[in-house]
Amino acid sequence: MNLKYLSKLSTEEILAGSFGIEWESLRAHSDGKLSLTPHPEIFGDKLTNPLVTTDFSESQIEIITPTFDSIDEAFDIFSLLADVVNASLPDDEYLWFQSIPCILPYANQIPIAQYSEEGEESQKYREALARKYGLKKQMISGVHFNFSFSDVTLQKLHKLTGTDMSFRLFKDEIYLKVARNYLRYCWLIIYLTGCSIGSHATFSSDCIHLMDARDAYGSYYSTKGPSFRNASCGYKNLKELNPSYKSVDDFTGDVQSFIDKGDLSEAKELYTQIRLKPSDPKNYLASLQEDGIEYVEIRTLDINPFYKCGLIRHDMKFLHIFLIYLLVKDESDYEDWQREARINEENSAEKAYDEDMRLLKDGKEITLQCWAAEIINEMYGMCDALGIDEYTTLKLMHDRILDPELTYGKRLLELIRERGYINTHTMLSMNNKKTSKDFVKSMDINSSEKYKRYVPIALIGK
Repeated sequence: MNLKYLSKLSTEEILAGSFGIEWESLRAHSDGKLSLTPHPEIFGDKLTNPLVTTDFSESQIEIITPTFDSIDEAFDIFSLLADVVNASLPDDEYLWFQSIPCILPYANQIPIAQYSEEGEESQKYREALARKYGLKKQMISGVHFNFSFSDVTLQKLHKLTGTDMSFRLFKDEIYLKVARNYLRYCWLIIYLTGCSIGSHATFSSDCIHLMDARDAYGSYYSTKGPSFRNASCGYKNLKELNPSYKSVDDFTGDVQSFIDKGDLSEAKELYTQIRLKPSDPKNYLASLQEDGIEYVEIRTLDINPFYKCGLIRHDMKFLHIFLIYLLVKDESDYEDWQREARINEENSAEKAYDEDMRLLKDGKEITLQCWAAEIINEMYGMCDALGIDEYTTLKLMHDRILDPELTYGKRLLELIRERGYINTHTMLSMNNKKTSKDFVKSMDINSSEKYKRYVPIALIGK
């Protein structure tokens, strides 16, 4: 998509879209140990509550917002839900504000999410994943950001380009290009938002072996990289699987071949930094082929322990602008781009703070700071051309590039050096729960339309 077409739209049309947030977090105790109790009754049936459910484990809460027309509205409702969920946990429990797990029991004691007969298929799927990947890797948690451009905006762009292809194919091409470019440049998001630099000894040994420091309390941490959730030891497919993103047919054909070969049990087992999402996720491949791509799901973000909902509004705003940038950014014709993208993804996650680390750009080495600054400068230019006023957000990101000490990972490193991995996160998590409880107590429930609309659904078992 050429910038000249977007520049013919209003700023409001360019920014229009749908936004949603999904967030996973473990339930832990004040000693840093995983809570082994069932999913709290206050949230009702995990199969029927649309806002608060579980992910892999009974101990792993997942908050899912509806979709909204703006980042601010999605973030406000997500923050409210996070506050209410954390405040509703028993006094001896809190949400674990870190993507890498707390102190885990023996693997066979980690409780897989339990379902009634209606959810038997979901339970069997989780049991199969546990056998294949191990239970401890399943406890890695994170933030997912769901986004789609406004269909009205895409229809205007379709008309402006004068293309002969149908709107359905045009829309697919938009999201396929965004997906390809996101895979190329997600290393930047890992650097800017990564905040998973440590691990307790009870977690997976392959992650621990990548860390270069040890605290005095039975945990390990890295001084070199910001995100071990996104590292080579993170929760990834056992084989490197690179489906084609040239077309929906090519993509679905490749994913089906992975299933036929036994590399995947079903399509949703393909773990990528960005997912193409159809209108009917339960019939993923068929819906993609019949209906096309409805939206994309960004899966890179770590839980941010420095804020009460594990997420910063400016990071969401940056992701939004970044996705627009990926749409207008010209693509390289470098053939081996997916392999190179994986290398950059893992090197950034594991070694972004190492001055000797180099990324690969079309087969040639480049420093992270140089390439990242180049991207941010291009985003400044795009925002100027399109009238997008997000200079505060862009400056925050540029500052993190110029000074790594401003990144979340580096800020966390100082705390872990002082207090240790578990002590740091118990402190941050307990503080976040107190902040959430104080916020909920201070709310005027009767005058809050947002509270009255969403909280009774979240706390359906109350």
